Amino acid sequence: MQGLRWVQMTEEEVDEFLGRGGTGVVSFSTDPDEPPVSIPISYGYSADVNRFYYRLSFPRDSRKDELVEKPIAFVAHEKTDDGWQSVVATGRLSDIADAPYDSAEIQGMWSIQIPLVDIFERPPKETTFRYFSLEPDTMTGRKEVISDT
Repeated sequence: MQGLRWVQMTEEEVDEFLGRGGTGVVSFSTDPDEPPVSIPISYGYSADVNRFYYRLSFPRDSRKDELVEKPIAFVAHEKTDDGWQSVVATGRLSDIADAPYDSAEIQGMWSIQIPLVDIFERPPKETTFRYFSLEPDTMTGRKEVISDT
């Protein structure tokens, strides 16, 4: 009988899975009696500095201004030829608008690729965007394996 189970991914497998960027879901912490605010998002990732990068939109009616200061969980997942894989990272976002040019935050951006996804009701040039990074407090990866038992 075949079954499915999960195993932890190695650091190298996590880096390979994340690549230079992709898509995932970021969940912002909220008050204890409210659900988290979860948003599909594009990301860039630099294995060299172990850091995620995000280009967040801030439409006029957005709650993001109050949320970006709160702890987050970020999840990237995908069905690959070898089965499901996922990475979960937690921590706090850092606004990198004023980061020094020689900082790890800025230098890591040279190796990433944030997919540009146009899902807005108005043209992107009419929307304010800000760049953030996440140096994870925790990061785990899991992958599906097929067992013969």
